[in-house]
Amino acid sequence: MPAPGGDSKAEGSPNYLADACTKLADALQHFLAHPPAMKSRRSYDSLSVFSAMTDVMKGVMLQPERLIETQMQAMNSWSKLWQNMWTPDGKDNPIVVPERGDRRFSDGEWESSPYFRQLKQSHLLAAKQLRQLVQSSGEEDKSKRAMTELIVEQYINAAAPTNFVFTNPAVLRRTVDTYGANLIAGFANLLEDLASGRGIVQRRTDKGAFRLGENIASTPGAVVYQNHIMQLLQFTPTTPKVRKRPMLYVAPLVNKYYMIDLQPESSLVKWLVDQGHTVFAISWVDPDESHRHCGVEDYVGTGVIEALEQVLKETGADAVDMFGFCMGGTLISMAAAVLTARGEGEKVGSLTLIGALVDFADMMEWSAFVNEAQVEALDVHIGEKGYIAKDELQRLFSMMRANDLVWSSFINHYLLDKEAPPSDLLFWFEDGSHIPEAFLRTFNRKLLLEDRLREPGAVTMLGEQLDLSSIKVPVTIIGLKDDHVSSWQSVFRGQQYFGGDVTFILGGSGHNAGVINPPHRKKHGYWTNTAKHADPDAWFASATKNEGSWWPQWSAWLHDNDTTDTV
Repeated sequence: MPAPGGDSKAEGSPNYLADACTKLADALQHFLAHPPAMKSRRSYDSLSVFSAMTDVMKGVMLQPERLIETQMQAMNSWSKLWQNMWTPDGKDNPIVVPERGDRRFSDGEWESSPYFRQLKQSHLLAAKQLRQLVQSSGEEDKSKRAMTELIVEQYINAAAPTNFVFTNPAVLRRTVDTYGANLIAGFANLLEDLASGRGIVQRRTDKGAFRLGENIASTPGAVVYQNHIMQLLQFTPTTPKVRKRPMLYVAPLVNKYYMIDLQPESSLVKWLVDQGHTVFAISWVDPDESHRHCGVEDYVGTGVIEALEQVLKETGADAVDMFGFCMGGTLISMAAAVLTARGEGEKVGSLTLIGALVDFADMMEWSAFVNEAQVEALDVHIGEKGYIAKDELQRLFSMMRANDLVWSSFINHYLLDKEAPPSDLLFWFEDGSHIPEAFLRTFNRKLLLEDRLREPGAVTMLGEQLDLSSIKVPVTIIGLKDDHVSSWQSVFRGQQYFGGDVTFILGGSGHNAGVINPPHRKKHGYWTNTAKHADPDAWFASATKNEGSWWPQWSAWLHDNDTTDTV
């Protein structure tokens, strides 16, 4: 038992039990005084969800031979699973294992205990077979298949034994050790989150560990220009000489710019400045109802192109190297196409697209929302406020990585009552922005649903017909191997639409973490291949795995494509 004044959350501590009961009483009182508002409007079309699942399952039933084969395979697998439970080598020869990166079953008892081992194996096997059942459907509509796979995946994640007290060894141990105080305090956490109005599982990281401008987003710089939708930041040089050609970073609208300027030791901005690059970045204004009429044209023209003109003015340079992440990469592609159509393409020195798409033909699980019914439902939803709220967008992105961003927090906050560890990347992720109505309407229809950007002349913007093939400047496209937002294969296919020399680099890790990969950490690695392949899998098969970070490779490419001197 800890000494008085010690850790009140220590196992078996009477202080913890008393504190948990007090916390619950306070949370309940606050919850009753401030009940969450019931929201009836949805940003999705529930009828089309039901229709998609019905059609996919109909596609399963219309292939009886394949269905019978799937059922026989399932029967054999379950028989082997139960046989393994009673054999000495069952532990060493599992029927199914967790997928790479699945950290839910890291506790030792999932292997050492026959009870928990069988629970884990049963869940993983059932999940595998549910996925196979959906995949066996003859339904050809990609959006319907993706929606059904998404719903099935959410069910599988929610039903995992890790999410329940008596089927999670770590939770069960802590419940016994604390006499249930963790569950009392966890329920108080749940009430607090519900009363906040933002929904459950909001505290993914310790937000108090970071302070903007002090230990995150702290690379020195200044605002050199601003208008109603953006501020233009210039970061202070740190080297005696700098490249004459400056760089301009464009972030996606949903996220703040400082993903590339987290803590100093992991800041891409600081690293670039220390390498002698002159770096500018667009910081988008977090829109409100007054921005509802700001469309894609505004963000390309008044945003990207106006920022580029200001960079040229501030530096006296002839051209700018633009780089953009996710949607930001799509925006700089459109901006470059507009400038090229105007005969001003020489203002762009090079383009770098990181985890960004210009070909939206295959959006994997995101295809679930790329259909007329869902786009129409979203149009109605955002028409009420004039924008889609950042909280809704965060929930959507979290759903796509539910085990990492939803259920792990659920277990930590509501079952274990453990404080979230500090994470600069999660702090940034939760500090999002709204997206205006007009922007979403155009982006969702012209780019996502109709997939017109890749077609020369099919999209008209700022009075110009966009043609990516007219862009002749050097382009680097960076995919991320475990990207759940922009699959690297889809990012790879974007190469074919640009008219100049294109370099493709495949970084390790996921959509966000793969970007933040400082060289000194020597993590993730990256793949390169000078051979030209139309097929991404063929490219990867003959690619070279390089250790460490892709940052130095990219910086060297920027220098190689810049004939101007340093100043």
